[in-house]
Amino acid sequence: MIKILFNTSTSDSLNNYDAILVGAGIMSSTLAVLLHELEPDLRLLIVERLSSPGLESSHAENNAGTGHAANCELNYTPIQEDGAIRTSKAFEINKSFERSLEFWASLAEEGKLMPQTFLNKLPHISLVFGEEDISFLKKRFSALSSHPAFSQMEFTMDHGELKDWMPLIMDSRKQSEKIAATRIKRGTDIDFGNLTRSYINQIERKESIETNFSTNVENLEQDSAGDWYLSLKGTKKNRIVRSKFVFLGAGGGALSLLQKSGIPEGLSYAGFPVSGKWLVCEEEKSAKKHNAKVYGNATIGAPPMSVPHLDTRWINGKTSLLFGPFAGFSSNFLKNGSRLDLFRSIKPTNFLSMLQAGVDNIDLGKYLFSQILQKKEDRIDTLKRFLPLVSPSDWKLSISGQRVQIIKQTAQGGVLKMGTEVVTSSDGSLAALLGASPGASTAVTIMLEVLNRCWHEKMKSSLWRDRLLELFPSIGTDINSNQEALLSIRRRNDFLLKLI
Repeated sequence: MIKILFNTSTSDSLNNYDAILVGAGIMSSTLAVLLHELEPDLRLLIVERLSSPGLESSHAENNAGTGHAANCELNYTPIQEDGAIRTSKAFEINKSFERSLEFWASLAEEGKLMPQTFLNKLPHISLVFGEEDISFLKKRFSALSSHPAFSQMEFTMDHGELKDWMPLIMDSRKQSEKIAATRIKRGTDIDFGNLTRSYINQIERKESIETNFSTNVENLEQDSAGDWYLSLKGTKKNRIVRSKFVFLGAGGGALSLLQKSGIPEGLSYAGFPVSGKWLVCEEEKSAKKHNAKVYGNATIGAPPMSVPHLDTRWINGKTSLLFGPFAGFSSNFLKNGSRLDLFRSIKPTNFLSMLQAGVDNIDLGKYLFSQILQKKEDRIDTLKRFLPLVSPSDWKLSISGQRVQIIKQTAQGGVLKMGTEVVTSSDGSLAALLGASPGASTAVTIMLEVLNRCWHEKMKSSLWRDRLLELFPSIGTDINSNQEALLSIRRRNDFLLKLI
């Protein structure tokens, strides 16, 4: 047992922390900065198995870099059985992303964050083909644009206007082709890897913050007093550390650590890994001609994660184009993980959930199998729907990060969920983040949820409340129902983040 290895009679204070955060990606780094801003004297330990922060899912080459605000992602506004558009998720995601902008704006105002290192303004466009999808897009436009949050949305079917929006996509298209698009100019491209590193660089020189890279969490266990003991294995030394709070923000690796923790709330969870691939073009002429994130509609039978999009990207100051995603399968839970990850995660407590989710998602299995069999020519054919004049030699295949979708036990049995979910112990001493998109864009909202669940007494204190109000001037206000507050916070965010 871990606690036996820890000599409490001679325990060194250097091994005791107020919070231990596992993983140095966008989630853990966001939580670390929030905790430090709220109470600078808190002793925090960040543990990362790789050599530096933001190298897994947060790395710019491992995700699409979209500032997910539901501006263009059609899967966030599905059609209901009665034919109406369901908009609740779009409004929720839009509000969450605005919260992220608000946090970054506050840090930028205090000189702690440089927006130009990770944030670029970029129009978000939804593009559809054919009468049926155009009818859907019109309904979506009508449902969203009537609300202040999406009032800047434009709709057009005019080929001349579409060419102005997307010159590369509209090249040589016939005037008779039925095509439509919506656009919101206030969109963003984000290098989440650079943002993660900016967070870590901001705090790691503080006396109260310690970062351990190239260090793996071998095990974790809670004692009868509620303290957590973590066994760490590093390249230079091994040690046991202790804290009353642990956050598992290790991406795909969070599930295995959650299982090791033994908390009842995590026993029935399982995960299904999906790998991603992109076609990338660094040819300068094409990259300069396209200036937008253009999202299409998923093909019939394809899962929401497969929504095709053609994006402008800025990675380390270099502009390129990205198209995808194309799905693949690997049993790894992390890009730098083990092929045994999936099999090790199968337990008696989650086996039935996994089995039922598999039976209920046979179409997803067929889709993934078809994606695995694709060759470059097949992917180029898909790209041609967006770029009829594509030059195959300009595009290369890039392997993206791993995503582990949640399988959750519900009253209806095992259900495959495509979003993110926070799992917390009943005593609030441990929290884990599972799942994938739109996680990075909504990391601030998710980490505030972790604080409300696990640090609720502190969140009620005047010290934390006052600092929260400085960081989030709109906190306590529902900007989706308060137009004046929404416009006010957007003006502030745009000014401080130089998005005007």
